[in-house]
Amino acid sequence: MTQIQFVATSPEKLKEEIMADLKVILHDFLKHYKPVQPHEYLTRHAVAKMFDVDISTINNWCKNGKLKPFGLGSRVYFLRSDIDSSLVPLYE
Repeated sequence: MTQIQFVATSPEKLKEEIMADLKVILHDFLKHYKPVQPHEYLTRHAVAKMFDVDISTINNWCKNGKLKPFGLGSRVYFLRSDIDSSLVPLYE
């Protein structure tokens, strides 16, 4: 094991130097950090309740391509982000 000796450096000065370098590294990291949000999946019933429509309307929106369904077995799910992006503004 190698020993490192700090000559003419007090423990406080060493701590200040380390903290200054850490602040720079953390600042750079936080500038580029983009947390990944987990996907939220909704059932047909949840989407129908969200828009206050019947399940048949949700099925029609799927057939028309307005919503993109995902399946697992016999269950149907929708990505919350896909639902949000399918909404279009009425007025610009």
